[in-house]
Amino acid sequence: PSSLVDISKLLSAYWAEHPDPSAREQRVSFGTSGHRGSSFKRSFNERHIVAIAQAVCEYRAAHRTTGPLYLGKDTHALSDPAFVTVLEVLAANRVEVMIDQDKGFTPTPVISHAILRYNRDRTSGLADGIVITPSHNPPEDGGIKYNPPNGGPADTQVTKWIEDRANTLLTN
Repeated sequence: PSSLVDISKLLSAYWAEHPDPSAREQRVSFGTSGHRGSSFKRSFNERHIVAIAQAVCEYRAAHRTTGPLYLGKDTHALSDPAFVTVLEVLAANRVEVMIDQDKGFTPTPVISHAILRYNRDRTSGLADGIVITPSHNPPEDGGIKYNPPNGGPADTQVTKWIEDRANTLLTN
């Protein structure tokens, strides 16, 4: 059937394919709550995730978000490699990261709840989060979204900042 995906080719494309920053469809583009795409289309691969994760680190620094970052993922095939990529970028930026103790799947509501619970009664050192998920998109898609200290989806001003910075990083 046409809905079957060759997972090994999908994962290989995540690591091997490189986006063309001059091609609009291959740039970072935050839609509803995050960036989504497929490694087959060069719209979701390691370079995108490095750029987005670095942009989130810079956004956190600019807005003095100094608490831990809760990192989650879902069951889509591209979520595991993207999770590893994000974790590497966060570690390189010395961000304290909280992940599931069993390295299991952590859907968006779990990350949102963790952020809210951590930030309750705090005014500084606030937590935020990243969830690796394309939500309801097809199996060949990957996705990444940022949840600020309010625990909910980032508003368009925040996602525009991250998108613009990520695309600058992607171009360089």
